[in-house]
Amino acid sequence: MKKHTLHTIQDLKEKNQPIVVLTAYDSSFSRLLSENGVDIILVGDSLGMVMQGNQTTVPVTMEQMVYHTQCVAKTNTHCWLVADYPYMSYATEEQALDNAACLMQAGANMVKLEGGQWLLATISKLVERGIPVCAHLGLTPQSVDALGGFKVQGREKNSADQLINDAIAVEKSGASLLVLECVPSQLAKEISKYLTIPTIGIGAGVDTDGQVLVLQDMLGINTEFSPKFVKDFFDDESVNSVSEAISAYCDAVRNRSFPEKKHCFE
Repeated sequence: MKKHTLHTIQDLKEKNQPIVVLTAYDSSFSRLLSENGVDIILVGDSLGMVMQGNQTTVPVTMEQMVYHTQCVAKTNTHCWLVADYPYMSYATEEQALDNAACLMQAGANMVKLEGGQWLLATISKLVERGIPVCAHLGLTPQSVDALGGFKVQGREKNSADQLINDAIAVEKSGASLLVLECVPSQLAKEISKYLTIPTIGIGAGVDTDGQVLVLQDMLGINTEFSPKFVKDFFDDESVNSVSEAISAYCDAVRNRSFPEKKHCFE
């Protein structure tokens, strides 16, 4: 397969073909994801919890994100590669530009940042300089302390309206992709219909344009951490290898059998 581009990812939304996203943090898993049907690899700052054992993503540094992005990029043959900005690495426009250069030079095709209205000027500056941007709304893990914990966002009318307004605004500012995390399924469906750019859900229902999970969660490795939106695709008699579990996840996303209602929030 040819390597995905921004245009081929956008084309999947326009053809109503679900987009498959998984995280990876090293070259071994990157190769497996690339060989088994994943469309987008996210080098997430979730590595702070998954790989480092931290309670949040906040301790992750830019140097660590660059290192893991380099590792993933080396064996990625066809996936679109998105890299997270870590905590406080895009607090100003200048900082965001400098750190985007680091992530792109490490092998990323796109950078991802968390937040809405306050980031509009930053998103515009990045896009003006040829840097594709993925926005992230809903539960934003870097702000977990301010949010009062890992809680569903957008259940109240005011917060739902704010999420819709933020989603429209980040698209207008130039974002080409939007992650929606832990929001009610109906709200995520509405936002996905409003936008022309693809939405990628995690705990956001089946009607987003794609789905993302942390790879280790999808493989049932993180046994002490099992949020409602996670499914262990290795826990199946028909699955006998990591590659088969990845393929099963890809199939379930594409035929919309995942997420099921039990994985979603109302």
